[in-house]
Amino acid sequence: MTKQGYKSGYIISITLVATLGGLLFGYDTAVISGAEKSVQKFLITSQGLGTLVHGLTISSALIGCIIGGAISGLFSSRIGRKKSLMIAAILFFLSALGSGFPEFLFFEKGKASMGLLYMFNFYRIIGGIGVGMASAIVPMYIGEISPAGIRGRLVSFNQFAIIFGMLVVYFVNWGIANGQTTEWVNTIGWRWMFVSEALPAGLFGILLFLVPETPRYLSLKLRDEESFRILERINGTTKAKEILSEIKGTIAHHSGKLFSYGKLVIIIGILLSVFQQFVGINVALYYAPRIFESMGAGKDASLMQTVVMGLVNVIFTVVAILTVDKWGRKPLLMVGSVGMAIGMFAIAGLAFFEVIGISTLVFIIIYTASFMMSWGPICWVLISEIFPNKIRGRAVAVAVVAQWAANYFISSTYPSMMEFSGAFTYGFYGVMSLISFIFVWKMVPETKGKSLEEIENIWTKA
Repeated sequence: MTKQGYKSGYIISITLVATLGGLLFGYDTAVISGAEKSVQKFLITSQGLGTLVHGLTISSALIGCIIGGAISGLFSSRIGRKKSLMIAAILFFLSALGSGFPEFLFFEKGKASMGLLYMFNFYRIIGGIGVGMASAIVPMYIGEISPAGIRGRLVSFNQFAIIFGMLVVYFVNWGIANGQTTEWVNTIGWRWMFVSEALPAGLFGILLFLVPETPRYLSLKLRDEESFRILERINGTTKAKEILSEIKGTIAHHSGKLFSYGKLVIIIGILLSVFQQFVGINVALYYAPRIFESMGAGKDASLMQTVVMGLVNVIFTVVAILTVDKWGRKPLLMVGSVGMAIGMFAIAGLAFFEVIGISTLVFIIIYTASFMMSWGPICWVLISEIFPNKIRGRAVAVAVVAQWAANYFISSTYPSMMEFSGAFTYGFYGVMSLISFIFVWKMVPETKGKSLEEIENIWTKA
């Protein structure tokens, strides 16, 4: 037991298992970056299909993410947070094998066809459903388990796991492609990039058997004795009684309808999600090697530069973890918005004047570092904590659906926008960064140090 009153070893071990879902979220969304050009050559250009089909295929997993986000509220409310994460683990595993070998059972290996393109997209959508569920439920799970004083850090650690998963897969993709011919990568290498995800997916599914259900979900289901045992193991007996009393009070006094606390909290959750995507971060993540190649880097160099960017992302996510419970959520979000705007407007200017070189890489790093110390983790922290107990499952699902819908729109339109104008594309993301600053300044409440039940009182009073 720490001097703050909670058992840090136990809560950290639970968090580490849960954040494997975040690692898989990052792994699944970034694995496409190394395989994207090979998939384009094998399934798209070989059939005479254009940039629209390319954009839709590369971002097809996002359709699954929208579905997964939409059903996350139903699953997490009906069968629990833990069992829902187990389903996500299974979906990750199936997607990894199916995306690498989409010909399984129905098609001739290595022979492209429209049917095979549909099957590849099907497996990517299956993985996307897992990502959508994990993206909603992992931060919710950690938020409902965590003591108030360290909740921001623990939920932010999920973002670290997401970025670490991306960094791991950048290394995996680079390691698979390094020293190999382009022909080998285009026929075999890209398949192993996808299949490599099966290992962490299997580990996640197994370790979930070792963690408890969240006490707030158990109380919602009137399983107060089980809820108390978990709270007691985390916080000690005295604090557990106090927390359980607060939880039962919030559950008893409200109907649980989505808008029973007013529309403002739902609107804020949706806008947090939308702005996190409209600033353009996933363009940098999905298309990173292609962006660097367009600057004049070769295949191996572009993948290595992507690894460098991934390291920067990890470092600045750690900055957020170390500061979110000290500085607060709002200051970090506002500083990040300014940094992202500077980075994107600079990239837009360089694109307009057709300046290609190290300066572009520098401003991409400024942009992504600003995102990773702010909107990357803090958006998930706020989404996990601003919604009241009785509507959290459904409200988080609404916010996550909005996030993945915005993600899909931004990612799928990027190739077409770039054909029109690179300067316009990056300038648009810069404008969104500025608007996100105003939104946080005017609308988002500070939640640092408050229990979930104290945060709920903000909306009760409103």
